[in-house]
Amino acid sequence: MTSLTYRDAGVDIETGDALVDAIKPLARATDRPGTMGSLGGFGALFDLKAAGYSDPVLVSSTDGVGTKLRLAIDCAMHDAVGIDLVAMCVNDLVVQGAEPLFFLDYFATGKLELAQARAVIAGIAEGCRQAGCALVGGETAEMPGMYAKDDYDLAGFSVGAAERGGLLPRPDVGPGDVVLGLASSGVHSNGFSLVRRILAAAGQDIAAPAPFAASQGGGQGEEQSMGQALLAPTRIYVKSLLALHRAGLLKAAAHITGGGLPGNLPRVLPKGSVAVLDATAWSVPPVFAWLAQAGNVVPEEMLRVFNCGIGMCVVVTAAEAEAATALLAAQGETVFRIGRIEAGTAGAAAEVKVENLSPRWPAA
Repeated sequence: MTSLTYRDAGVDIETGDALVDAIKPLARATDRPGTMGSLGGFGALFDLKAAGYSDPVLVSSTDGVGTKLRLAIDCAMHDAVGIDLVAMCVNDLVVQGAEPLFFLDYFATGKLELAQARAVIAGIAEGCRQAGCALVGGETAEMPGMYAKDDYDLAGFSVGAAERGGLLPRPDVGPGDVVLGLASSGVHSNGFSLVRRILAAAGQDIAAPAPFAASQGGGQGEEQSMGQALLAPTRIYVKSLLALHRAGLLKAAAHITGGGLPGNLPRVLPKGSVAVLDATAWSVPPVFAWLAQAGNVVPEEMLRVFNCGIGMCVVVTAAEAEAATALLAAQGETVFRIGRIEAGTAGAAAEVKVENLSPRWPAA
């Protein structure tokens, strides 16, 4: 019998080593106070004291990007999903008042393609740069027989910290507070199973020009394909929210992911409260109007599945709403005053009520 090797079985150790060498500069560029060591060890070290914390509480989050990966693979566009992966984790940390400190990724594929894997991890490094956290390590798994050719899967894990007295939401959230919505960059990383179903039902070619891209802003006169428009990376709100929190203006925040506004905003509100939102108070990006029309999706389902233009909600006092809006705008956010907190039934679960939701919402 011919002597078999690991490469004969589909695993190329040399390519894996080459990938580690290729991504070391990317990871090194994300170093921040507290980072210790470099890629290649059996574990990553982080010094909380060097990061400036005196009485820290650690906050952790793990996530993926769902079936948006299928679209990225089909479009051969791999860098944006790396940003998505980071965003899905760090946006969940910051709403708890935590500063993301470091990030690890898991990349699994049937056959390791160096250029593809480097593009994904370059996106992860860019996401870490935007969030101000360090890419301290990860795992690359070559698993022949588990994934089809060119397919891969991603998972991310992040750890943040907050001083013990700075955790969110604050206990004084209640009636009279204002809800501000921060604009999303598009569909973000939720609802793509429905997006793909709508694309198929509409016979929409992902390489063809997106019918909504011109009005969405595909660049300076550039024509975006459907795939490019849908793969716009998830916005990372970390630095803006940390600035608001450190200014003492942030009472609560909710990352609008799966479940949309009705499913996520109540998670940071006290029992017996109702967030009353006005559906006409913010600009809904045209991609959502196209999805609603092409898929005949009713407004309630749109709100439950997609962010519909609001990627992050923050709760502030009415007296500080203008100051909070100005601070967030200075940080580069597009801010809408979308609602208010009212008293509901005592002891009942918090809920969201959306006013002015017409049967044709969102309209093109």
